[in-house]
Amino acid sequence: MKVEKIALQCFTIRDHMKTLEDFKVSMEKVKNIGYQSVQLSGVGAEVSMADAKKVCDDNGLTVCATHESSALFVDDVDTVIQRLNDLDCKLTAYPFPHLGIESEEAVLDLCKHLDAAGAKMQEHGQTLTYHNHNHEFVKFNGKTVLDIIYDNTDPKNLQGEIDCYWIHAGGGDCVEWIEKLSGRMPMIHLKDYGVELPREVKIKEIGHGNLNWHSIIAAAEKTPIEWYIIEQDNNWINDDPFESAAISFKYVSENFAS
Repeated sequence: MKVEKIALQCFTIRDHMKTLEDFKVSMEKVKNIGYQSVQLSGVGAEVSMADAKKVCDDNGLTVCATHESSALFVDDVDTVIQRLNDLDCKLTAYPFPHLGIESEEAVLDLCKHLDAAGAKMQEHGQTLTYHNHNHEFVKFNGKTVLDIIYDNTDPKNLQGEIDCYWIHAGGGDCVEWIEKLSGRMPMIHLKDYGVELPREVKIKEIGHGNLNWHSIIAAAEKTPIEWYIIEQDNNWINDDPFESAAISFKYVSENFAS
């Protein structure tokens, strides 16, 4: 991978982006760590997309993608399209199944909504992806929810953004899913899976958990994945998400980037 294709998912630093001034300081810190790209998510409501774009431009940061409110894709996809236009960004992700996935019928209904939203976004040169958690590994009639979603949407309208931590947490295999979605996954979330005593599962800095990153990255580099996006939801070193983001960037860039 190219080092400029390693991005930070800004949800990692969400508590430090509530105001425009906080956002400016945070983007400076992200750039100083070494990141050249960010995925915008968790930005405070008072920070407009135009302001966010300017701050990122001022710091030499590419906005590679966003996460948007799940309901917007169903109820007001035009707003998503406009937000991406304001950022000069082509990629986003549906982050959570807000309509519910409690039955196969509910999953198929979600598929129809996502397919329609993705088709409209395609008309504007934009791509909708799906971000998974572990609950998409519930099975109906022998198939996981995640399989049902990808089997019942057009690859042009819905692509993938698998999250390695949540794939593993759901009992899936990261390499298998990378291979399964090859050509249908422009970005991937890198997030490590660790365990702390007495028996607590934790999200960890990349390289400080138990996922086999050499196998994962080797599989990813055989596909057209464009963006390698580091995210850590919680459990930050010294309760400092920037320090955790720096540890993960150092591991990925030194071990896999050119």
